[in-house]
Amino acid sequence: MTADHDGNPFSGAWLERRAQEREQADWADRALAETGTLFLVASGARHLVRRGSATTIAFLDAAHPLVRSADPTQLLLLGWFEGVRCVLLEALPGSREFPDDARFEELRPLLTELPEPQAALLICARALQIWRGRHRHCGTCGAPTAPRQAGHCLRCTSSSCGAEYFPRLDPAVIVLVSDGDHALLGRQSAWPPGRYSTLAGFVEPGETLEDTVIREVREETGVHARAPRYFASQPWPFPASLMLGFHATAERGEPLQLDGELEDARWFSAAELAGNGALLPPHYTIARRLIDAWYRRTTGQPLAPCT
Repeated sequence: MTADHDGNPFSGAWLERRAQEREQADWADRALAETGTLFLVASGARHLVRRGSATTIAFLDAAHPLVRSADPTQLLLLGWFEGVRCVLLEALPGSREFPDDARFEELRPLLTELPEPQAALLICARALQIWRGRHRHCGTCGAPTAPRQAGHCLRCTSSSCGAEYFPRLDPAVIVLVSDGDHALLGRQSAWPPGRYSTLAGFVEPGETLEDTVIREVREETGVHARAPRYFASQPWPFPASLMLGFHATAERGEPLQLDGELEDARWFSAAELAGNGALLPPHYTIARRLIDAWYRRTTGQPLAPCT
């Protein structure tokens, strides 16, 4: 695989994880005692944010009543964000002690509004929050789990079991297929009218990433993709994916055969894309970055951001 990275959003190392700090038994006491520790509050898959002249995370400090009353099991050490210790606090149902100017919101609509470092931080927090919510009980014996390693491990509380669970991701490929002059894009019926995007699908057991690219393109469109080339990856916690981007080639003369997952699939020329022949994915997605990179390589010009 060859790399062709194009600066995907959320791909910077905004969070210094310092995994060794998770082994400190008194990590929560340190976080509460350390001046400047930032507490990021989540409730389910929603996060506490402030809206004003700009949208930002509504961080709390250690003196806030919600933080002071929290049980250690509600806390998870994210790492150091912009040089400051940052902790995820899982708000309990019925909690009311929130700042008047803050509210809980789902992450996806916020991705275009938050500063990119803060969006990347919430992407990490959301993935961990969903993982914790789905592993409150042991998958082996059914007993409750309890957090270890500053919240990054959930261990079965049964003395006869003791199984441990760590965060997991679902790998998925996303691919732009082209014949050189045209790009193959598809649309799902639930998308906004006119929206077309790159093809994608989850990796199955026993597959390489390249095998998945070829299989998914074949299943969804009937096209035989060749020569998958790795582009870049992007975390996508909706709910727990890691998107692995590829470019691939194919012959445009092959008839398209949809499998029912897509409502439509079409070959688009670069001129059609530049002329708003399709509503493309949002700029913060790896799908859009795959399209942008192909367009620039094909025409020598950037694709207009508003396209």
